[in-house]
Amino acid sequence: MRVAILDDIHQAWEGTEGVRRLRERAEVRVFTEPFGDPAALRGFEALIANRERTRFTRELLERLADVRLLVQTGNHASHVDFAAARDRGILVARASGGYSIGAAELTFGLAMAVMRQIPASDAALRRGEWPAPTTPVLHGKTLGIVGLGRIGRHVARLGRAFGMRVAAWSRSLTDEAAAGAGAERRELDDLLREADVVTIHVSLSPSSRGLLDARRIALMKPTAFLINTARGPIVDEAALVDALAAGRIAGAGLDVFDREPLPPGHPFTTLGNVVLTPHIGWPTDDGYRRFAEAACDVLLDYLAGRPVPAFEGY
Repeated sequence: MRVAILDDIHQAWEGTEGVRRLRERAEVRVFTEPFGDPAALRGFEALIANRERTRFTRELLERLADVRLLVQTGNHASHVDFAAARDRGILVARASGGYSIGAAELTFGLAMAVMRQIPASDAALRRGEWPAPTTPVLHGKTLGIVGLGRIGRHVARLGRAFGMRVAAWSRSLTDEAAAGAGAERRELDDLLREADVVTIHVSLSPSSRGLLDARRIALMKPTAFLINTARGPIVDEAALVDALAAGRIAGAGLDVFDREPLPPGHPFTTLGNVVLTPHIGWPTDDGYRRFAEAACDVLLDYLAGRPVPAFEGY
Protein backbone atom coordinates (compact mmCIF):
# COMPACT_ATOMS: atom_id res chain seq x y z
CA MET A 1 0.00 0.00 0.00
CA ARG A 2 1.09 3.56 -0.75
CA VAL A 3 0.28 6.02 2.03
CA ALA A 4 0.46 9.82 1.88
CA ILE A 5 0.69 11.91 5.04
CA LEU A 6 -0.74 15.34 4.23
CA ASP A 7 -0.08 18.86 5.52
CA ASP A 8 2.83 18.11 7.84
CA ILE A 9 3.62 21.82 8.08
CA HIS A 10 5.68 21.33 11.24
CA GLN A 11 7.71 18.48 9.70
CA ALA A 12 6.85 16.47 12.78
CA TRP A 13 5.86 13.05 11.40
CA GLU A 14 9.20 11.93 10.02
CA GLY A 15 11.11 10.05 12.67
CA THR A 16 8.10 9.12 14.79
CA GLU A 17 7.77 5.53 15.92
CA GLY A 18 4.39 5.31 14.20
CA VAL A 19 5.83 6.16 10.77
CA ARG A 20 8.75 3.80 11.35
CA ARG A 21 6.34 0.94 12.06
CA LEU A 22 4.16 1.85 9.11
CA ARG A 23 7.10 1.82 6.71
CA GLU A 24 7.64 -1.84 7.55
CA ARG A 25 4.35 -2.61 5.76
CA ALA A 26 3.75 0.28 3.37
CA GLU A 27 5.36 2.89 1.15
CA VAL A 28 4.97 6.23 2.93
CA ARG A 29 5.40 9.76 1.61
CA VAL A 30 5.15 12.80 3.88
CA PHE A 31 3.87 16.02 2.28
CA THR A 32 5.29 18.99 4.18
CA GLU A 33 3.78 21.45 1.69
CA PRO A 34 0.21 21.58 0.31
CA PHE A 35 -0.15 18.93 -2.37
CA GLY A 36 -1.81 21.41 -4.74
CA ASP A 37 -3.03 19.48 -7.75
CA PRO A 38 -4.89 16.31 -6.66
CA ALA A 39 -2.92 14.52 -9.37
CA ALA A 40 -0.02 14.58 -6.89
CA LEU A 41 -1.93 11.95 -4.90
CA ARG A 42 -2.32 9.58 -7.84
CA GLY A 43 -1.39 6.04 -6.85
CA PHE A 44 -1.90 6.54 -3.11
CA GLU A 45 -4.47 4.17 -1.66
CA ALA A 46 -4.51 5.71 1.82
CA LEU A 47 -4.25 9.27 3.10
CA ILE A 48 -3.47 10.45 6.62
CA ALA A 49 -4.96 13.89 7.23
CA ASN A 50 -3.56 16.25 9.83
CA ARG A 51 -6.61 17.58 11.63
CA GLU A 52 -8.69 19.90 9.43
CA ARG A 53 -5.96 21.38 7.24
CA THR A 54 -7.38 19.94 4.00
CA ARG A 55 -11.09 20.20 3.21
CA PHE A 56 -12.22 16.95 1.60
CA THR A 57 -15.02 18.24 -0.58
CA ARG A 58 -16.95 16.13 -3.06
CA GLU A 59 -14.99 17.76 -5.87
CA LEU A 60 -11.67 16.77 -4.28
CA LEU A 61 -12.76 13.26 -3.33
CA GLU A 62 -13.98 12.58 -6.86
CA ARG A 63 -10.49 13.35 -8.13
CA LEU A 64 -8.80 10.91 -5.75
CA ALA A 65 -9.32 7.90 -7.94
CA ASP A 66 -7.00 5.52 -6.06
CA VAL A 67 -7.84 6.42 -2.44
CA ARG A 68 -9.71 3.78 -0.48
CA LEU A 69 -8.95 4.88 3.07
CA LEU A 70 -8.83 8.34 4.64
CA VAL A 71 -7.35 8.31 8.15
CA GLN A 72 -8.39 11.46 9.98
CA THR A 73 -6.34 12.44 13.02
CA GLY A 74 -8.19 13.91 15.97
CA ASN A 75 -11.87 13.73 16.79
CA HIS A 76 -13.29 16.31 14.36
CA ALA A 77 -14.28 15.69 10.74
CA SER A 78 -16.65 18.48 9.76
CA HIS A 79 -14.27 19.24 6.87
CA VAL A 80 -14.97 15.84 5.26
CA ASP A 81 -17.95 15.30 2.94
CA PHE A 82 -19.03 11.93 4.32
CA ALA A 83 -21.71 11.39 1.68
CA ALA A 84 -19.17 11.90 -1.09
CA ALA A 85 -16.72 9.56 0.63
CA ARG A 86 -19.39 6.85 0.85
CA ASP A 87 -20.29 7.35 -2.81
CA ARG A 88 -16.63 6.91 -3.73
CA GLY A 89 -16.19 3.87 -1.50
CA ILE A 90 -13.68 5.68 0.70
CA LEU A 91 -13.62 4.61 4.35
CA VAL A 92 -13.09 7.55 6.71
CA ALA A 93 -11.31 6.18 9.78
CA ARG A 94 -10.55 7.98 13.00
CA ALA A 95 -7.08 8.13 14.54
CA SER A 96 -8.04 9.91 17.72
CA GLY A 97 -4.65 9.91 19.41
CA GLY A 98 -6.34 10.29 22.79
CA TYR A 99 -6.96 13.64 24.40
CA SER A 100 -4.83 16.75 23.94
CA ILE A 101 -2.42 17.18 26.81
CA GLY A 102 -1.15 20.23 24.94
CA ALA A 103 -4.55 21.94 25.11
CA ALA A 104 -4.83 21.18 28.82
CA GLU A 105 -1.40 22.65 29.54
CA LEU A 106 -2.03 25.69 27.34
CA THR A 107 -5.10 26.44 29.44
CA PHE A 108 -2.84 27.34 32.33
CA GLY A 109 -0.29 29.04 30.12
CA LEU A 110 -3.00 31.39 28.87
CA ALA A 111 -4.51 31.83 32.31
CA MET A 112 -1.20 32.85 33.85
CA ALA A 113 -0.27 35.00 30.87
CA VAL A 114 -3.43 37.10 31.04
CA MET A 115 -3.81 37.11 34.82
CA ARG A 116 -0.17 37.96 35.57
CA GLN A 117 0.06 40.35 32.59
CA ILE A 118 3.10 38.54 31.22
CA PRO A 119 2.91 39.69 27.56
CA ALA A 120 2.28 43.32 28.56
CA SER A 121 5.11 43.28 31.08
CA ASP A 122 7.50 41.76 28.55
CA ALA A 123 6.56 44.40 25.98
CA ALA A 124 7.05 47.19 28.53
CA LEU A 125 10.52 45.99 29.50
CA ARG A 126 11.52 45.85 25.85
CA ARG A 127 10.47 49.51 25.61
CA GLY A 128 12.77 50.35 28.50
CA GLU A 129 9.99 50.64 31.07
CA TRP A 130 9.69 48.97 34.49
CA PRO A 131 5.99 48.43 35.28
CA ALA A 132 4.90 47.30 38.73
CA PRO A 133 1.49 45.64 38.37
CA THR A 134 -0.19 43.74 41.16
CA THR A 135 -1.78 40.59 39.74
CA PRO A 136 -3.92 37.65 40.89
CA VAL A 137 -2.53 34.14 41.38
CA LEU A 138 -4.21 30.83 40.64
CA HIS A 139 -3.75 29.43 44.15
CA GLY A 140 -6.92 29.56 46.19
CA LYS A 141 -9.11 30.55 43.24
CA THR A 142 -12.07 28.60 41.83
CA LEU A 143 -11.49 26.92 38.49
CA GLY A 144 -14.71 26.35 36.55
CA ILE A 145 -14.38 23.63 33.91
CA VAL A 146 -17.04 23.61 31.18
CA GLY A 147 -16.84 20.04 29.87
CA LEU A 148 -15.34 17.39 32.16
CA GLY A 149 -14.22 14.95 29.48
CA ARG A 150 -10.70 13.62 29.12
CA ILE A 151 -9.13 17.03 28.60
CA GLY A 152 -11.30 18.55 31.30
CA ARG A 153 -10.27 15.88 33.81
CA HIS A 154 -6.60 16.55 33.03
CA VAL A 155 -7.24 20.26 33.54
CA ALA A 156 -8.84 19.41 36.89
CA ARG A 157 -5.70 17.56 37.98
CA LEU A 158 -3.51 20.49 36.99
CA GLY A 159 -5.85 22.93 38.72
CA ARG A 160 -5.61 21.01 41.98
CA ALA A 161 -1.81 21.03 41.67
CA PHE A 162 -2.02 24.84 41.61
CA GLY A 163 -4.08 24.72 44.80
CA MET A 164 -7.34 25.67 43.10
CA ARG A 165 -10.85 24.65 44.06
CA VAL A 166 -12.31 22.86 41.02
CA ALA A 167 -15.92 23.03 39.90
CA ALA A 168 -17.21 21.40 36.72
CA TRP A 169 -20.21 21.09 34.44
CA SER A 170 -21.08 18.68 31.64
CA ARG A 171 -24.55 17.85 30.34
CA SER A 172 -24.53 14.34 31.78
CA LEU A 173 -22.11 14.87 34.66
CA THR A 174 -23.04 13.24 37.96
CA ASP A 175 -21.89 14.21 41.44
CA GLU A 176 -20.00 10.91 41.66
CA ALA A 177 -18.17 11.37 38.35
CA ALA A 178 -17.23 14.93 39.25
CA ALA A 179 -15.92 13.84 42.64
CA GLY A 180 -13.90 11.10 40.96
CA ALA A 181 -12.12 13.82 38.96
CA GLY A 182 -11.54 15.91 42.06
CA ALA A 183 -14.23 18.44 41.18
CA GLU A 184 -17.58 19.63 42.50
CA ARG A 185 -20.50 19.35 40.06
CA ARG A 186 -22.29 22.60 39.34
CA GLU A 187 -25.06 23.67 37.00
CA LEU A 188 -23.56 25.77 34.23
CA ASP A 189 -25.05 29.09 35.34
CA ASP A 190 -23.92 28.50 38.93
CA LEU A 191 -20.42 27.59 37.77
CA LEU A 192 -20.16 30.83 35.80
CA ARG A 193 -21.25 32.85 38.83
CA GLU A 194 -18.70 31.19 41.13
CA ALA A 195 -15.57 30.68 39.05
CA ASP A 196 -12.54 32.95 39.01
CA VAL A 197 -11.24 31.17 35.91
CA VAL A 198 -13.71 29.62 33.44
CA THR A 199 -12.14 27.22 30.94
CA ILE A 200 -13.90 25.62 27.96
CA HIS A 201 -13.39 21.92 27.14
CA VAL A 202 -16.58 20.74 25.42
CA SER A 203 -16.60 19.57 21.81
CA LEU A 204 -18.18 21.79 19.18
CA SER A 205 -21.62 20.47 18.24
CA PRO A 206 -25.01 21.97 17.42
CA SER A 207 -25.86 21.89 21.13
CA SER A 208 -22.62 23.57 22.23
CA ARG A 209 -22.44 26.26 19.54
CA GLY A 210 -22.99 29.57 21.32
CA LEU A 211 -23.15 27.79 24.69
CA LEU A 212 -21.59 30.80 26.37
CA ASP A 213 -23.87 33.50 25.01
CA ALA A 214 -24.31 37.08 26.18
CA ARG A 215 -26.60 36.05 29.04
CA ARG A 216 -24.17 33.48 30.39
CA ILE A 217 -21.08 35.67 29.96
CA ALA A 218 -22.95 38.31 31.98
CA LEU A 219 -23.14 35.84 34.88
CA MET A 220 -19.36 35.86 35.29
CA LYS A 221 -17.74 37.95 38.00
CA PRO A 222 -16.04 41.19 36.91
CA THR A 223 -12.80 39.74 38.33
CA ALA A 224 -13.13 36.48 36.36
CA PHE A 225 -11.12 35.30 33.36
CA LEU A 226 -12.32 33.17 30.43
CA ILE A 227 -9.98 30.67 28.75
CA ASN A 228 -10.89 28.86 25.52
CA THR A 229 -8.65 26.20 24.00
CA ALA A 230 -11.56 24.14 22.61
CA ARG A 231 -13.41 25.74 19.66
CA GLY A 232 -14.18 29.38 19.00
CA PRO A 233 -17.92 29.12 18.17
CA ILE A 234 -18.68 27.64 21.61
CA VAL A 235 -18.46 31.22 22.89
CA ASP A 236 -20.50 34.08 21.39
CA GLU A 237 -17.56 36.07 20.07
CA ALA A 238 -19.36 39.42 19.76
CA ALA A 239 -20.73 39.13 23.30
CA LEU A 240 -17.27 38.31 24.61
CA VAL A 241 -15.74 41.32 22.85
CA ASP A 242 -18.40 43.56 24.40
CA ALA A 243 -17.83 42.14 27.90
CA LEU A 244 -14.07 42.55 27.65
CA ALA A 245 -14.24 46.05 26.22
CA ALA A 246 -16.64 47.16 28.96
CA GLY A 247 -14.62 45.51 31.72
CA ARG A 248 -17.53 43.28 32.72
CA ILE A 249 -15.01 40.43 32.98
CA ALA A 250 -11.33 40.86 33.79
CA GLY A 251 -9.81 39.20 30.75
CA ALA A 252 -9.56 36.25 28.41
CA GLY A 253 -6.98 33.85 27.02
CA LEU A 254 -8.00 32.54 23.60
CA ASP A 255 -6.43 29.92 21.35
CA VAL A 256 -9.46 29.40 19.08
CA PHE A 257 -11.77 31.70 17.14
CA ASP A 258 -14.85 31.80 14.93
CA ARG A 259 -12.64 32.36 11.88
CA GLU A 260 -9.10 31.03 11.66
CA PRO A 261 -6.70 32.58 10.88
CA LEU A 262 -7.98 35.50 12.92
CA PRO A 263 -8.85 38.31 10.47
CA PRO A 264 -6.57 41.38 10.57
CA GLY A 265 -8.00 44.15 12.71
CA HIS A 266 -10.28 41.83 14.67
CA PRO A 267 -11.53 43.52 17.89
CA PHE A 268 -9.66 40.97 20.02
CA THR A 269 -6.37 42.37 18.73
CA THR A 270 -7.18 45.84 20.07
CA LEU A 271 -8.04 44.78 23.63
CA GLY A 272 -5.39 44.96 26.31
CA ASN A 273 -7.03 42.37 28.58
CA VAL A 274 -6.79 39.50 26.08
CA VAL A 275 -3.93 37.09 25.33
CA LEU A 276 -4.17 35.41 21.92
CA THR A 277 -2.46 32.34 20.46
CA PRO A 278 -2.94 30.87 16.95
CA HIS A 279 -4.60 27.51 17.76
CA ILE A 280 -1.41 26.01 19.17
CA GLY A 281 -3.06 23.78 21.76
CA TRP A 282 -2.83 20.52 19.80
CA PRO A 283 0.33 20.69 17.59
CA THR A 284 2.93 19.56 20.11
CA ASP A 285 5.61 16.88 20.21
CA ASP A 286 3.30 14.71 22.29
CA GLY A 287 0.30 15.41 20.05
CA TYR A 288 2.07 14.42 16.85
CA ARG A 289 3.55 11.33 18.49
CA ARG A 290 0.08 10.21 19.54
CA PHE A 291 -1.41 10.90 16.10
CA ALA A 292 1.36 8.95 14.36
CA GLU A 293 0.87 5.96 16.64
CA ALA A 294 -2.92 6.03 16.24
CA ALA A 295 -2.77 6.42 12.44
CA CYS A 296 -0.27 3.56 12.17
CA ASP A 297 -2.52 1.30 14.26
CA VAL A 298 -5.50 2.10 12.02
CA LEU A 299 -3.59 1.36 8.84
CA LEU A 300 -2.07 -1.87 10.13
CA ASP A 301 -5.52 -3.06 11.24
CA TYR A 302 -6.93 -2.14 7.82
CA LEU A 303 -4.17 -4.08 6.04
CA ALA A 304 -4.81 -7.08 8.29
CA GLY A 305 -8.55 -7.02 7.53
CA ARG A 306 -9.48 -6.01 11.06
CA PRO A 307 -12.20 -3.41 11.84
CA VAL A 308 -11.03 0.18 12.11
CA PRO A 309 -12.71 3.00 14.06
CA ALA A 310 -14.98 5.12 11.89
CA PHE A 311 -16.65 8.44 12.64
CA GLU A 312 -20.19 8.39 13.99
CA GLY A 313 -22.61 8.95 11.17
CA TYR A 314 -20.21 7.77 8.47
